Amino acid sequence: MPVPLYEAKAVFFRMLGHPVRIRVLELLQNGPKPVRELLAEIEVEPSNLSQQLAVLRRSGIVTATRTGSTVTYELAGGDVAELLAAARRILSTLLTGRQDLLDELRATGPAS
Repeated sequence: MPVPLYEAKAVFFRMLGHPVRIRVLELLQNGPKPVRELLAEIEVEPSNLSQQLAVLRRSGIVTATRTGSTVTYELAGGDVAELLAAARRILSTLLTGRQDLLDELRATGPAS
């Protein structure tokens, strides 16, 4: 029985639902990076980063290349960067709306 598209999308977004995974994807937008650079930028335990990279790799959103003892990760395609940019635009709009509401609440005082 095939999985409905909306369920596949939900699984995809759950896969993105971890701060370390999002940070890895942000860092990889600038090009491939070896694990040691990702560790230096993200500042998590190596085992935690390894787990999160494995999730991204299994999903096909990143690829890994081994050269000697160095493993380098990169985005599997440009669509990921577009998705992250869209998320940034959406969050910017949402947060701007909240700031406008907060400013309005402050301006009207406690009686309104």
